[in-house]
Amino acid sequence: MEYLRQLHKAAQDRDFYSDLRVVDEIPYPEIVIGGKPYLCLCSNNYLGLATHPEVKKAAVEAVERYGIGTCESRWVAGNLKILEELEAAIAEFKKEPAALIFQSGYAANIGIIPAIMDSFEGLGLPTIDNDENLIIKDYLSHISVVDGCRLSRSPTKTFKHNDMNHLEMILKRSQAKRKLILTDGVFSMDGDFAPLPDIVSLARRYGAMVMVDDAHATGIIGENGRGTPEFFHVEGEIDFEMGTMSKALGAMGGFVTGPPDVLGTLRMRSHPFMFSSSLPPEQAAGILAALRIIRNNPGLRDNLWKNVHRFKEGLKQIGFSLSNSETQIIPIIIGDVEKTIRMSRLLFERGILASAISWPAVAANQSRIRCTVIATHTFSQIDRALDIFREVGKESGVI
Repeated sequence: MEYLRQLHKAAQDRDFYSDLRVVDEIPYPEIVIGGKPYLCLCSNNYLGLATHPEVKKAAVEAVERYGIGTCESRWVAGNLKILEELEAAIAEFKKEPAALIFQSGYAANIGIIPAIMDSFEGLGLPTIDNDENLIIKDYLSHISVVDGCRLSRSPTKTFKHNDMNHLEMILKRSQAKRKLILTDGVFSMDGDFAPLPDIVSLARRYGAMVMVDDAHATGIIGENGRGTPEFFHVEGEIDFEMGTMSKALGAMGGFVTGPPDVLGTLRMRSHPFMFSSSLPPEQAAGILAALRIIRNNPGLRDNLWKNVHRFKEGLKQIGFSLSNSETQIIPIIIGDVEKTIRMSRLLFERGILASAISWPAVAANQSRIRCTVIATHTFSQIDRALDIFREVGKESGVI
């Protein structure tokens, strides 16, 4: 207990803690904090669907019909018909044979990875021991992937970020009976892509399975918004595609797609699926509405990418370093923790919410302001934000 207090004080003394704002209302793309409106430039609500009238209407109708929750896991009495409908809709959207939903993206990863890789005794089948497995993950994989690997009790190695030579070296040296390659599709802190065609090629050559965390691509990347497999033309070649409903779909929850018989196995082996109450029905109804909007209104994605281009180009002209971002995630790399937090606070004083990201989310010397724009930002809002970023960047000594 005392050590935890000391750790807290040390972090406070170094100002390591980012400010935790209390949000009153979320009329995106602005949000209200302490009675004042702020332009939000750090939301994952990429298409603005969290507050879309059709999404809200569907959720309210579901509350009237079902209430606010099931109070049971799906194995007991929580397997509502609308949850089955949602799984079918996700599978159809992703052009996959089946889908399985979870309460969050984090729950999905810590449930899927152990279910795939942990040893299982019984049913008269030969057992592959955990020490005969190998998980190989990208260095910048999301922390939920890291925790899923730990819970799987399988040996895990990390390849250098997007380094296919390093990945192949690990695969070539491995004698494991069962191998799983893990990567994000779009990396949440840098906004760059994983080279999925190369990963798939190596996996096939060395007999490995591939799982892609496509949380930040689902709904917006690819011609139809189906994610990085569509973008890279490797649909049907990813063994397990995981995603979330808490980004572009505007709600909460996670999912995985794959063959029905394989997902049937995950249903009986994934602890978050088996031992947690199911996704609330109003969330399922809202997500179904969001999927319809994404399918019928591609103009939302067009608006998003126009805004992304305008904001990125403006930041580059000002002189900010944006790392290797290829997507809607726009990291302004500052490095110094204290300077990063100071810049975030100066932006907030001028009406911009753009959070500082530092350790433990990223390495302390890679601290950054992680920005995102959404489809419902206007050009005038983006231009006003750029003016403020220019002022604050100079004032804080970043540019």
